[in-house]
Amino acid sequence: MAPEVYGKEHIIYLVLSTLVGALSVILLKKYAKTEKAQTIALKTVAFLLFASILANRLSQVFRYGQVRWYCIIPDSYCGMTSLVIAIAVLIGKRDNPALHFAWLLGLFGGISTSLYPTYVSQDISFFYLPTFSGLLHHSFCALTVVLLIAFKQIEVTYKKWHYVIFGFTCYISVGAFLMGVFEVSDAFHIVEPLLPNTSLTTWVMAPIYLVCYGVILAVIEAVRKHKNKDGKLNEN
Repeated sequence: MAPEVYGKEHIIYLVLSTLVGALSVILLKKYAKTEKAQTIALKTVAFLLFASILANRLSQVFRYGQVRWYCIIPDSYCGMTSLVIAIAVLIGKRDNPALHFAWLLGLFGGISTSLYPTYVSQDISFFYLPTFSGLLHHSFCALTVVLLIAFKQIEVTYKKWHYVIFGFTCYISVGAFLMGVFEVSDAFHIVEPLLPNTSLTTWVMAPIYLVCYGVILAVIEAVRKHKNKDGKLNEN
């Protein structure tokens, strides 16, 4: 019998991954005090993220008894975001532009897909490589973003909102490339909706995401101004 969402295997994975993730953040916040220690910790998690997304993409390359090398390129928002965040952390500078586009997608996508992985029933084994590597890269992606924020490696600000537009443009361009050159039926939900029987294609989701992102930036900015105001009052 194939695994199910909220079946025995999935619940065990959720419990273990949540405990390991939470414990990792708590211990790293407590003991990784220097910038060097925080960088090493963050890059280690990013490497695990990169390894898991690479394993996931390679499992797609050799799937169905065929060799489809173009499948090494992620064709979903979650897959591409995991790859972007991993590379941005491993070789990019602190607070680099790629992180400003990808952090919210990585956090929300990582958590939501771990909670409800629709692909978990694709094989009778929970440890089927496309399934298990998919779960791992979503979990590591969310953990990487949490550590980025905890270690203040990214400063979320409205001043860099335009990177979101650039990021979506890049994703859609990659999707159009895959569909046009390799005749992939869909990529990044350009044609097919995220949920069946809905209109949630990328053309609908992108504006919704931009509005939500704007609200989040406004809240963060309001909190930041309030803290700065309180700090000045305390100094006086």
